[in-house]
Amino acid sequence: MPELPEVEVTRRSFAQAIAGAHIHHARLGKPLRWPLGCAPEALAGRQVLQVRRRGKYLLVDLSQGMLMLHLGMSGSLRFASTLPAPGTHDHFDLHTSQGVLRLHDPRRFGAVLAVQGEADPIAHKLLHKLGMEPLDPSSFTWPRFTAGLQASSSPIKSVLLGGKLVVGVGNIYASEVLFHSRIHPEMPACAISSIKAKRLFHAITQVLEQAVQHGGSTLRDFASSDGMPGHFQLQALVYGRQHQPCQHCATPIALLRQNQRSSYYCPRCQRA
Repeated sequence: MPELPEVEVTRRSFAQAIAGAHIHHARLGKPLRWPLGCAPEALAGRQVLQVRRRGKYLLVDLSQGMLMLHLGMSGSLRFASTLPAPGTHDHFDLHTSQGVLRLHDPRRFGAVLAVQGEADPIAHKLLHKLGMEPLDPSSFTWPRFTAGLQASSSPIKSVLLGGKLVVGVGNIYASEVLFHSRIHPEMPACAISSIKAKRLFHAITQVLEQAVQHGGSTLRDFASSDGMPGHFQLQALVYGRQHQPCQHCATPIALLRQNQRSSYYCPRCQRA
């Protein structure tokens, strides 16, 4: 599943190229997770102002309203001056004066929603419960972060994945930030010392920024809108390295299951 770094990489790969474009027409393929919310032809004539991100939603601001795009489990976007005829898994095309934006989604868990703006009831329902943005210093603040940890007795790995405290720390990145912070994935959030909590706070931003710089993680078929895969998984210190030596202490990396998700950690560096 594309996580925040992959979505941010996707945004950066086409946001500048599509800004200012005028929409000629839109095409819908097979139904996605939710209906578009308007007739495709209603988008014609509108101008693309900018492309933002909130959590894993891409927000395409238009001269009238906004498009919300979500990549779901297997979705990816392509943007190019021209694209071949849509295939079986190409479910949305936005034809503009500056190129074609296409959503490719084999599993069809992705979505494209036309809304009036962030205050639209549908947009508000999807966005208002999202946690802090770790790549936005004005959103991701130490007081809010430490207060959120102290308020939860759940395992810290579950808190990070939940998205209510901070968005975008998916499974790969949660394992990595906990390793950098020397925190066991099963430790209750409220039991984390202030020193380790501070490490965690900084590690979240650092790891996610590093992931964006490496183009995100491509474990299966993720690629940015220009077709480039990500390489962060090659930099991972614990994720996917079960039985391999820890690069800090040489202890074999261990694996445990938490809520049907794989947690990789070093038993020595991240003692319970």
